[in-house]
Amino acid sequence: MDIVVEHLTKRYGPQKAVDNISFRVKAGEVLGFLGPNGAGKTTTMKALSCFIMPEEGDVKIGGYSIREHPEKIKKHIGYLPENNPLYQDMNIIDFLEFIAKVHQIPKHLIQERLLDMVKVCGLEGEKHKLIRELSKGYQQRVGLAQALIHDPDILILDEPTTGLDPNQIVEIRELIRRIGKEKTVILSSHILAEVEATCDRIMIINNGRVIVDGTAEELRKQAQGNEILKLGVSGGEIKDIFDQLLEIETIDSIDLIDEEKQLFEIQSVPNESSVKAIFDTCVANNYYITELTPIETKLEDIFRELTLH
Repeated sequence: MDIVVEHLTKRYGPQKAVDNISFRVKAGEVLGFLGPNGAGKTTTMKALSCFIMPEEGDVKIGGYSIREHPEKIKKHIGYLPENNPLYQDMNIIDFLEFIAKVHQIPKHLIQERLLDMVKVCGLEGEKHKLIRELSKGYQQRVGLAQALIHDPDILILDEPTTGLDPNQIVEIRELIRRIGKEKTVILSSHILAEVEATCDRIMIINNGRVIVDGTAEELRKQAQGNEILKLGVSGGEIKDIFDQLLEIETIDSIDLIDEEKQLFEIQSVPNESSVKAIFDTCVANNYYITELTPIETKLEDIFRELTLH
């Protein structure tokens, strides 16, 4: 089921939380919605799930508009909000049965759906516990189970690993990856590793606007521009090596990053490679290349560059 967002705008007082956003999510895609706190991620997800109505623009899910057919859309969406509201004094089974009835799942199918959710979300050993007795990680699993119990086509997850310990984060990510093989998933986060580990595509939002959209690999390629190399050279004095490298026309800048190991960071001029020229210069001067590797632009650097302006 495709999601089409068209010119979405939502204000809180004078501030635009979401500012004329448009994008599309294909059926079966896992989209990472990435941005700093306050960027507009949660507001967009609330609009997608028909929780709030935007002032301008529209969202169409499976051809239905959130303005005209919110009740039909809600049947196709599973939503896990950031604060994961659960009834703390209910046990897991009773809570999930209550949610199943809210979704009007036929009575004769409820038991089967409960057993499926307990199995899929790894709740077998905890299913009779009160929700308040569960760890944060297991409460997130219950939140995922309530979002999935009516077998929606689309799953919207707002910061699903907030407050979890590292082991719980890995478990929830793995669970989301498994679910993502069968459903369209939109996952919001401000944690880069999380988005890269679970998503097919990344959309970065800042100040209510989409500023970049693509795969992690595409984002790196867009950001790289200049070739950056890590070069280790021996067989000569650092100053002499430095001077010889500076004569290479395709090299834009050289930094000495480790004097003892004679390691340099070299940036080439745009759209040029310096690898062959470096090799030829070292051969001509009887230098030994101990290391020559490209430095990949980190997703963290791209994120900071795009969102700190």
